[in-house]
Amino acid sequence: MQLSIPVAFGLEQVVKRQLFSLGFDKAPAENGRISIEGDWSDVARLNVALRSGERVLIVLSRFSATTFDELYEGVYAIPWEDWLTVDSKILMDGKSQLSALGAIKALGGVAKKAIISRLADKVRTGRKTFSETGARTIVGISLYKDEATVTIDTSGDGLHKRGYRSLAYTAPIKETLAAGLIDMTFYNPEKDIEKPFADLFCGSGTLPIEACLRALRIAPGINRTFDFEHWACTPTDVAKLAREEAKALERRNEKPCIYGGDINPEAISIAKYHAKRAGVEKYIRFEVKNATAFRSEQKYGVLLSNPPYGERLSDTKAVQTLMRELGRVYRNLPDWNAYIFTGLEELERYFGKRADKKKKFSNANLPCGFYCYFGKPPKLESERGRYAFKQE
Repeated sequence: MQLSIPVAFGLEQVVKRQLFSLGFDKAPAENGRISIEGDWSDVARLNVALRSGERVLIVLSRFSATTFDELYEGVYAIPWEDWLTVDSKILMDGKSQLSALGAIKALGGVAKKAIISRLADKVRTGRKTFSETGARTIVGISLYKDEATVTIDTSGDGLHKRGYRSLAYTAPIKETLAAGLIDMTFYNPEKDIEKPFADLFCGSGTLPIEACLRALRIAPGINRTFDFEHWACTPTDVAKLAREEAKALERRNEKPCIYGGDINPEAISIAKYHAKRAGVEKYIRFEVKNATAFRSEQKYGVLLSNPPYGERLSDTKAVQTLMRELGRVYRNLPDWNAYIFTGLEELERYFGKRADKKKKFSNANLPCGFYCYFGKPPKLESERGRYAFKQE
């Protein structure tokens, strides 16, 4: 099967590296999606283990469509009886770019009519309408330059919904984006499990939890279900085998050094609860603490934070002051690597130092920047000493 993985803007190379680590050496990216070849076991493994892809789609067909008649015929030609049952709950998802057919609602209506007609003709029920009380299947119709791509969504709910984040908190970062940002840092627990990772504005705990999941090799989707598990066409036990494979790779006996701090006690309470739901509460040190008071006795480490900004903190001067103070904190950690994800313009001006590397992102439809500050790499094993965070 041809599989397609939608990817958030800016994370294409990160997801390609994740796919490479899962054994996919050919993964071309185009128009915000990465294409790979795979079978049902790959569908299950990707849903369970992929950290930063948004969904796992099966591509059923591609064809030219400049009229609704061409769209109908192209969708009808797909052997839907191999994928759906007569009681499948069919939801439509569509988008169109640079194409003659641009009415999204109409696209979905025509495509769904073609699907129902095909099922009625091939299954021979004698009916033209169905109850749709069965398993959910999200059918995607994507038009780009008059070429239609038809997919079914094996994930259902987006892959960012790991299952551990249930309590609301101000402007949380998506889990898939958080995992991608972590992969863009020098935090590499595969080589150094004890290297400190710190988030000074942890909010509901997403960044420390995602760092811990990676450090312990815990698959992000191991504790949730996916739409494909309920389909009649899915081979028996394929999801079960994927979870068993992921479970065998875990290393819960390790001791990562991960810290999450926030000045708001409510945030820390929520973060601890989410960490418990993720099964990693004993591995992360959460603390109610002002970010400006952070210190570490360890010379080398990784600091990654998504500080409040813009709509998250309405007082612009307060944001600017906070970034100046954060810059002073980092100057006391000269050999650490620091990464700031923010929508604040001119961050470098207030942080007090030009970033070594910058990358553009979008978060909740807001333009954001990822500012990277690199410290010196450890030269000798003896320089590392004991990893610890300074208590005050």
